[in-house]
Amino acid sequence: MTPADLSGVLPLMCVGAAAIAVMLMIAVHRSYVTAFLLTLTGLAAAVATLPWMARSAPHPLSPLLRLDGYAALYTGLLVLAAAGSVLLAFGYLRKYESNREEFFILMLLATLGAVVLAAGNHFASFFLGIELLSVSLYALVSYPHKTDAHTEAGVKYLILAAVSSSFILFGMALIYADSGSMAIDRIGPALSGMPLQGGDPWVLAGLAMMVVGIGFKLGLVPFHLWTPDVYQGAPVPVTAFVATVSKGGVLAALLRLFPPGDIHTGSSLFFVFSAIAIASMLAGNLLALLQNNVKRILAYSSIAHLGYMLVAFLAGRSQGVSAVTFYLTTYFISTLGAFGVITVLSGPGNEMETLVDYRGLFWRRPWLAGVFSAMVLSLAGLPLTAGFIGKFYLIMAGVGTTLWTLVIVLVFSSTIGLYYYLRILFTFYIQEPEPAGPARPEPAFSLSGALTLAALTFLLIWLGVMPAPIFGLIQTMIH
Repeated sequence: MTPADLSGVLPLMCVGAAAIAVMLMIAVHRSYVTAFLLTLTGLAAAVATLPWMARSAPHPLSPLLRLDGYAALYTGLLVLAAAGSVLLAFGYLRKYESNREEFFILMLLATLGAVVLAAGNHFASFFLGIELLSVSLYALVSYPHKTDAHTEAGVKYLILAAVSSSFILFGMALIYADSGSMAIDRIGPALSGMPLQGGDPWVLAGLAMMVVGIGFKLGLVPFHLWTPDVYQGAPVPVTAFVATVSKGGVLAALLRLFPPGDIHTGSSLFFVFSAIAIASMLAGNLLALLQNNVKRILAYSSIAHLGYMLVAFLAGRSQGVSAVTFYLTTYFISTLGAFGVITVLSGPGNEMETLVDYRGLFWRRPWLAGVFSAMVLSLAGLPLTAGFIGKFYLIMAGVGTTLWTLVIVLVFSSTIGLYYYLRILFTFYIQEPEPAGPARPEPAFSLSGALTLAALTFLLIWLGVMPAPIFGLIQTMIH
């Protein structure tokens, strides 16, 4: 390995080394705080070494990985989101009696899988990243084993994720059988321009199977049925991780596998992803209207947001990729903040899930109600929040390439989404009647959770007021 190879792969090595360090620490002496600190140290080291990764770019590290500005940008985004989930999990699991340290090993391994997806340039690395991420999530989703809901969510995710991985692997095999190559930078452009009629049937079949598998991992319609159940059954920090790091890693792989600029109008991929985007935007928002569980509302909301991102993905060009990345950044901040408030108010076996639990939150915990309100307004895409700017860039990318149908559906479905977002806000400010029985115990103060929410709120407002520096950085790193 040359010095350039070593400097480029340092962020991945830091995350992997942190997982090994926590595992060895557990073998010698169990310490929840030490495991937490080692995890944060590994993630912080990964972020600190990103400049070396960026300076070595573009640099192919064997046929499997491509270390370029795109990989560095998404690595930083995924690692920071993972650090936010870890900070939120620290206070959540503090009162958990059983083994807690393994939770951080699984978090680190899942993060490593997501980062491999962002840097992958080969079918082998793509599948390894998917499996490393998915297998870690199997255990994370059902980690506390406190209720049957945790186990049910874990089993559902295990079965469906295994089936989707089988689809991806079989699709790769069919494409390789025809093309004779597994290098993404060689196969991706050919797949993106595959015509709807007249294309090779084996390649079309393989392409369809890969789209099914990726659609499941992203929770897109019609492969979304697992999303609300897993979101509801998983521990809140894990739900935040699945909604951000897991989906962000797969989206990064999607952008790498099918270069947006190469998806031509009239190609098979364009029609398939257009139908998926429209269905996801409409179904996600309409199904959220029927929910009274906050985690399920955010689950259906995430389906709609992934559909929004597909609009800019289909728009292609440099503006489309930059718009997707910026919107993903704002989505990470808003989603982590929303689940962060739920995490701070919850604990293992005592989660604040239903809208009734949040009645009068402003009168009990005004600062948490304010943070949750800001995150909800950002998800709704209202002005002075990061979500508004992100949605503006998405619409501009769609308008710039005259994708009028997709843009109209995006605007219309966003308007539908305003109802259930405002419904959550309205619940915070209802004056709660005096409880007839014993009052629900208030959660203990979590310093790590409070600092994380404060940082996310600052970023939310900053990107809503001054988005140019981050958007400029995104454009510089991607191109």
